[in-house]
Amino acid sequence: MLRYVVQSTKANEKTVLVIEDEASIAEVCTRVFRGEGLKVSVVPDGEAALNLLSEEGFAFVLVDIRTPRMNGIEFYRHLEKRYPGMAGKVIFTTGDVLSSDIKTFLDEAECLYLAKPFTPDELKGIARDMLDGKGRKRSE
Repeated sequence: MLRYVVQSTKANEKTVLVIEDEASIAEVCTRVFRGEGLKVSVVPDGEAALNLLSEEGFAFVLVDIRTPRMNGIEFYRHLEKRYPGMAGKVIFTTGDVLSSDIKTFLDEAECLYLAKPFTPDELKGIARDMLDGKGRKRSE
């Protein structure tokens, strides 16, 4: 099972949770977030993430919509019920933004999302937005 935590000695360092079943993408996310001064916990699916959420607080969660056992949408629904304060701290990633079901979900949830493939700069930018309190999309 893919799960590792990058440790740090900085007491005030924020931790992010990455839910990603593709090791290469998880590694890129880890490198980018560490470069931004963040600690990173990585799990392969929503089920593992829910178990981890009960143990730790996270600055935000980056979640792939399509993961095994419990996908990102199912994870988000559980998160809304169990940890409603975290619902606005979710960034979704997906390679399927053209699917009407996923597009509808993303619009309704009003969460930030990145279309795959994304660049490290795009990942940095959206992480900074989240850390600056711009987690949910704003209606214009």
